Formats: sequence, C-alpha cells, structure tokens
Amino acid sequence: MLVSFLTAAIQAGTPLLFATLGETITEKSGNLNLGVEGMMLMGAVFGFQIGLSTSNPVLALVGAVVAASLGALIFAFLTVTLRANQTVTGLVLSIFGSGVAGFIGQKLAGKVLPNVVKNFFKPVKVPLLADVPYVGQILFNQDLLVYLGYIVIILSGIYLYHTRKGLNLRVTGENPAAADAAGINVSLYKYLHILIGGALCGLGGAYLSLVYVPAWQENITAGRGWIAVALVIFATWNPYKVLLGSYFFGGLDIIGFRLQKFNIRLSQYILDMLPYVVTILVLIAISLRRSKDNAPPKGLGEPYFREER
Repeated sequence: MLVSFLTAAIQAGTPLLFATLGETITEKSGNLNLGVEGMMLMGAVFGFQIGLSTSNPVLALVGAVVAASLGALIFAFLTVTLRANQTVTGLVLSIFGSGVAGFIGQKLAGKVLPNVVKNFFKPVKVPLLADVPYVGQILFNQDLLVYLGYIVIILSGIYLYHTRKGLNLRVTGENPAAADAAGINVSLYKYLHILIGGALCGLGGAYLSLVYVPAWQENITAGRGWIAVALVIFATWNPYKVLLGSYFFGGLDIIGFRLQKFNIRLSQYILDMLPYVVTILVLIAISLRRSKDNAPPKGLGEPYFREER
C-alpha cells in the first residue's frame, strides 16, 4: 500500500516539479514571475489540442513548451526591456493564460486523447533498477516525463552550482550591476532563463493534460501554479530540494483518495484545502528561520537599468 501511494505521489508531484524548477531558474536570474499558473494552463491546453489533432505525443510536448515560452517571452519583454513592475506583469500573465486556456478549452471539454498518445506515456520499467525492492517500483516504473524530471533536476543542479554559466546566472540575480561590470550580458541571461523557466512550466501543464488526466478539464491545473511559486521558497531556490518538495506536495494532493480506502471519513473540502494549508505553514516556518542559505536572490523583483549603475 505504501509503495503504491509513493508511486502515485511522484506522478502527482511531477507537474509541480517542472513548474517549481522553472520558477526557480527564473528567480535565479532576478525576475519574479507570478504567471506560473497561466503558463501551465497555456502548455496544458496547447499540448492537448495538438495531441488531439495530430495524435503525435512529441509534437504535443513541443507545442506545450512553445506556447508557455511565448507567455514567458511576453513577461521578459515587459519586465527586462520595458522594466515594468514584475509582480503586476506576472499576475496579468496568469490571468491571460487562464483566459487563453478557457477560450480554447471550451471546445475541448470532455474530449479524450487518442490511444497512441496515451500509450506513449505509459509507465516504462528501467531494466535492473526497477527490480530493486521497493525503491525500484517507486522510482523506476514510471512514465517518460517522470524520468525527464529526474534528469532535468540533476542537470539544473550541475548547471547552477558547477558551471561558469551557472555562476554568471547567480551573480546576475544577486547583483546585476556587478555582473554587468564583469562583462556578463545581464539582459541576455535574464531573457534566456525566463524562457527556460516558461518552457518548464509548459511541460508541467502538458503533464497534466497529456499524462495525468489524458482528457480536457476546465482549470486543469487547479491552482498548482500558485503552489509552485510557494514551493520555490520551500526549496530555498535549490533544484535538489525542489525534487523533494514537489513529491511531498504531490502526496498531499492524493492523500484524500487513499484515506477513503481505509474508510476514514473527512470532508472533501478539508482534504482539498490541505496542500494550501501546508503551503502557508511552510512559508511561516521558512520566514521564522531566515538565514543566508535560504535567502532569495538579492536582486529579485528589482528591474535593472544599466545607466543607473
């Protein structure tokens, strides 16, 4: 029973993993993008529409990534080039993405993906590793996007903490004026990593509509984008902690269904509130134990104007 719960928790946490990692990378560049929910919805609806129309899972994923990246590009242009308020721009992007998903999704309600797409994302056992007792069943009998999540987390950690480009990114987020003085193209780093962050948010949305719920539902993200924003703080802007936090909240998301099997009767409304209540408690706990290790980038949310340095 525990193995099946943890297996399902990883699946439920995968969209959060992509979205949280995307926002982490964006914030490492010094930009606060609150449009995660909107970008996830754009990725979800375009991925589903393309998958439904073409029966091609790869094109569906590409479409989801491109759609969310375009949303991130709008955010980057407004906040980096025009130096608009990042908080307001992110909120507008979230509303915009919700509107786009609602407009396109009204024609998709109740439709189910073709079997060729669903079969592409069926769980695949990793040879040898899947045979390891307990751990193998939980971690290595999953679908392709779960495995992609493992890989992206590892690569992101290596990139941020063990490469020169990653160091340049962290300097850009901490002190863009110092980065500029050192010859780092601040605008390029911001644009590039905002787009990467948007692409990952699109993957998170695509996972929901193509794998987790291979049928279209209105508001399919159900607030996961906002949880992802909070999870960045929970993970203290560290990709490896993103992995743990995402799967933990994935478990909270499905715990209600598991409790029903034990005839534990709790109001569904309380169970639906649980991830958000825990999110609030986590934010309080992080705020109370502030330290240099869990502090956000110093330049987060501040527009950079080169002529002012």
